[in-house]
Amino acid sequence: MNQTVWARGGLHFEDVTITVPFDHFGRSGDAASGKVTLPDTVDVFARIIATEADSRKPYLVYLQGGPGVEAPRPGIAGGPTGWVKRALEEFQVVMLDQRGTGRSNPIGSVDGAITGLETVGEDPAAIAEALSYFRADSIVEDAEILRGYLGAETWSLLGQSFGGFTTLRYISAHSSALHEVYFTGGLPAIGLDPATVYGRTWEGMIRKSEQYYAAFPGDREKVRRLVELASFGDGLALPGGARATPERIRLLGHFLGASDGPEKLHYLLDLDFSSGAFRHDLAASLPFSGRNPLYAVIHESCWADGTVTNWAARRAMPDVVAEDPTLLAGEHAGPESLHEDPELEPFAEVAELVAARQWPGLYDVDALRTASVRGAAAVYFEDAYVPVEYSLATAEHLSGVQPWVTNEYEHNGLRADGYRVLDRLIGLARG
Repeated sequence: MNQTVWARGGLHFEDVTITVPFDHFGRSGDAASGKVTLPDTVDVFARIIATEADSRKPYLVYLQGGPGVEAPRPGIAGGPTGWVKRALEEFQVVMLDQRGTGRSNPIGSVDGAITGLETVGEDPAAIAEALSYFRADSIVEDAEILRGYLGAETWSLLGQSFGGFTTLRYISAHSSALHEVYFTGGLPAIGLDPATVYGRTWEGMIRKSEQYYAAFPGDREKVRRLVELASFGDGLALPGGARATPERIRLLGHFLGASDGPEKLHYLLDLDFSSGAFRHDLAASLPFSGRNPLYAVIHESCWADGTVTNWAARRAMPDVVAEDPTLLAGEHAGPESLHEDPELEPFAEVAELVAARQWPGLYDVDALRTASVRGAAAVYFEDAYVPVEYSLATAEHLSGVQPWVTNEYEHNGLRADGYRVLDRLIGLARG
């Protein structure tokens, strides 16, 4: 364990790195054929932010969306803003880099080789086995060790998107460690085939696509033309050796899941498709990339509560979408992203094995029902990624968590209007 304390812009920071078991559950003995050698430990990093030195305020742990994305690094030059500003009024904020991200033994690739799992070797089956330890269940156990290190009897959680899925697992496994819990766009379905959930998100994306073209009528033809360009040969060439075929172009629909996204997509399509500016901006706009490879490789597993994913988003794609390339996708991962990006290509075979994996359950419904932790959940009526009906069904199991169903925000509500969103949730939780 190590820690560094520093201060800037009126804020006080403590950087903590702890070493935790790679396997919290004793499952490593069940590794494929008994031949997989998993790491013994993994480092986990957290940055604690407070408004005063030696703060005695309680802790609020921020659990980032994703999976496979580190905690944000909020700007400090002008002081904290958004939800961080509201949280610091009464909490110390713990920005946790979930294992495999940021400064927590990040997983990546360099020159065609997977990095961060060197001790596992190069066998795709071994790497797929290792990546099964990067889900919400392991993240929660890492956080519990950090809580003990910080000497907190209990702490509170703020879970955005996948961070909310992790929060639900935390309640299921360690509710006595929690004081308050806040969900933003992150109450997942329990016990369903992920394809069922993705079927609903496809319906939402059809609706959002049509709304987008109604707002920007000329853009449907632009998307159609872009798809035609991506249909030739190996696809549209992008900087760094990546390329985009039509199904990757469809993923630009992820913009439509955020309040400011339609304008961003419109401005992208406003560029000359033959220009370098467009190719660079297109590459930066695609949601699955080598920057956060776990987001692509284990993305669907976050929905797998005792099921196999088997490329669930692709299985659930409606015929009308398959036949119309202008109907856009959201977080609908497919194998093409891994084959068309040189930084993701080393993970392509691994991802196929991950998709075929039988995942253990994540949630204990009886434990959720008996948990006494209080909290509140922002459930976005137009959420492109987490369907409202499944969030409300899950909320029925959480007697102490008050749902706030709203159409004021999209999935990015916490980023768009964080101070008000968190303030509203705190008020709901405390009556």
